[in-house]
Amino acid sequence: MAHTLLTEILTLLALAVAAVVLFQRLHLPAVFGYLSIGVIAGPFGLAWIQNHDIGVLLGEIGVVFLLFTIGLEFSIPKFIKMRHALLGLGGTQVLIGTGSGMLIALWLGINWQASLIIGGALALSSTAIVMKQLTEQLELQAAHGRIAVGILLFQDLAAVPFLVMIPIFATGSENLATPLLLAGLKGIIAFVVMLALGRWLLRPLFHEVAQARSIELFTLTVLLVALSAAWITNELGLSLALGAFITGMMLGETEYRHQIESTIQPFRDVLLGLFFITVGMQLNTAAVLNDWLWVLLLVLGVMIGKGCVIVVLSKLAKYNWNTSLRAGIALGQGGEFGLALLALAVLTGLINNEDLQPVLASIIISMGIAPLLIRHSEALIGKFNKTAKNADTQYDYQKIADNTRELNHHVIICGYGHTGRHIAKFLKDESITFAALDTDPVTVRNGWAAGEKVFFGNAEEPGLLEAIGLQHAAAIVISFENTKIATAIVKSVRTKGFKLPIIVRAHDQHSLDILFDAGATEVVPEDLETSLALATQLLLNLNVPMDDVLRKMRQIQIDQYRSLNIQPSNKPND
Repeated sequence: MAHTLLTEILTLLALAVAAVVLFQRLHLPAVFGYLSIGVIAGPFGLAWIQNHDIGVLLGEIGVVFLLFTIGLEFSIPKFIKMRHALLGLGGTQVLIGTGSGMLIALWLGINWQASLIIGGALALSSTAIVMKQLTEQLELQAAHGRIAVGILLFQDLAAVPFLVMIPIFATGSENLATPLLLAGLKGIIAFVVMLALGRWLLRPLFHEVAQARSIELFTLTVLLVALSAAWITNELGLSLALGAFITGMMLGETEYRHQIESTIQPFRDVLLGLFFITVGMQLNTAAVLNDWLWVLLLVLGVMIGKGCVIVVLSKLAKYNWNTSLRAGIALGQGGEFGLALLALAVLTGLINNEDLQPVLASIIISMGIAPLLIRHSEALIGKFNKTAKNADTQYDYQKIADNTRELNHHVIICGYGHTGRHIAKFLKDESITFAALDTDPVTVRNGWAAGEKVFFGNAEEPGLLEAIGLQHAAAIVISFENTKIATAIVKSVRTKGFKLPIIVRAHDQHSLDILFDAGATEVVPEDLETSLALATQLLLNLNVPMDDVLRKMRQIQIDQYRSLNIQPSNKPND
């Protein structure tokens, strides 16, 4: 038995590694790879994996960690800022989607409790896919990105009461009002208790743990807190995920939020992968093929129906057609929380596996198609509307141009992370003006709060560099490590005929030829400069004279740059 279980675990890990590598090469989400493994290797496929009880348990813990990290990201200020998209668009979309899916399930003869859960599952979109794709395309702060984020946030919150309802529905009790009211009361008590714990216990606890400066202790504490919170709500008769979400929300208000998130992420990603594999194992391909027409109709309903609802709601909210259509395309798919709801419903016996198959297949198929549609949404819309322009994007460009109109002979910094901010400090010390672009809204907001001219935007986008004053700039610095985007920016500037210096940061020496061929003036390989800085500090601490150290470093720099066909600056290091 043990050897059989170990064999299945090894098979699972080997398939997971192969699938993730393959789907990353295809630029598709890893989640679809995990689902594919479950379908192919599960009991309805090649039957390589049969015993998945442990996988189900670990998958449930993965969902717990997912809710925990979503709680970390949720804050009252964020709620207030996004209240229109979150409550108005998100709330209406979930109600319409749940109602539509429920009516279809009732029409097919499924009881109302199971129909409600199926409707809720179909109403939810994939936070993992949409956020990842919009982040890669630098569109999170575009108008359609803001709509998508607001609706996704509400959907994530809406999943919590559904998770609470499923165990109650599964009891089969005729009188559901009392259990639901009791669950709501327990939820309020759990929220108040955890709010108090978060204020008076969790912050001091993490403060003491952080003082120990032990990554191992910090990791153990995060796991203990997340799983303990899930256990508490589970003991109250609520879902595991509810306690994790509330605790994450409490810790999200502390200064340890980012460290907690980075600590929990590897566990979350691996365990969620197992969860998606167990979901894929429930898909009976033979049954799906027999019901292919229903599957096709459900896929069209999820993608086109849900997309059209979001388009209409966005238009009613007075967004233009281009923004509304792109938001509809972005959210027109099923999601991981829908899969979680269905998996829990099957586990508790609320929904039988036969009724589940067409719904499960439609969600999985729509999730597989979604990244391609999101990636090419602008081109797809352009084919039907050649004059479609994003008015919000134009307004942002004009706003940037208005705020940089007085700048002349300034430096444009592409990327305002740690490196970009250090460059900005040096420029300020020399009284040189600058303007910066970054794709992280928090970085942009912090820059504005500090009185800097930092704007949200991807410098690769046509017209954005001109809006920030390219024609009057003295130089451009590209401070991030993405060689592909940096090369595109350099080529764009050179193609337009601008001769100003372009200094680019490279992660390693392999990117040098590409950037120089594109037209970069100078490329600074990060690995070389870091090693020189470390060597300098080492020699100084070994009492080697300062002049000898600087002379040695200068010679190494000249020799290394000469071998790379780079002309180092003539300015002395001292």
